[in-house]
Parts: sequence; structure tokens; C-alpha cells
Amino acid sequence: MEIINELYRVVLDRKEHPAEGSYTNYLLDKGTEKIAKKVGEEAVETAIAAAKNDRSEIVAEIADLQYHLLVLMVDRGITLEDLEKELRSRRG
Repeated sequence: MEIINELYRVVLDRKEHPAEGSYTNYLLDKGTEKIAKKVGEEAVETAIAAAKNDRSEIVAEIADLQYHLLVLMVDRGITLEDLEKELRSRRG
């Protein structure tokens, strides 16, 4: 999905060119532990939404989770290509 690539580039740009008041920069400044906690929080919220079977809430929570995963990837220097390579290797 092109939007994932676009959002990844935005997060990467925020890391390289911080913007005052940016939530992304707030997370990156707080560091990996804070980002990891947000990933965990969003994963739980996604699971709860799925259990409630509310499609629109599930989609919204998945979007939140995906964003925080991208922030984590940028924080740890993991590229979308790294992710693609790993996923492809699992396809056999």
C-alpha cells in the first residue's frame, strides 16, 4: 500500500527534520521504551476492538497500531524493505 510507504517517509522525515509540536517527534524524543509501550497499548486496543466485532473501530485501531509500528521501525533503523524481506522469506 502506497500510504504505508508515504507514512514511513513522513516518520523518517520527522526524525531527520524535527517539527515543533509533532507527536511523532514527541515519541522519537522519548525513545524506544515509550514507543514500545504505545505499540503494546495499540495492540491491546486492536484486540479489544476485534473482540467487540466493531469493524470501524477495528480499522481505526489497526491504523493506530500501524502508525506506532512505523515509528518503532524508524526509531530502530528498520526499513520497509527489511520487513518485506522477512515476510517474503516466510512465504517459502
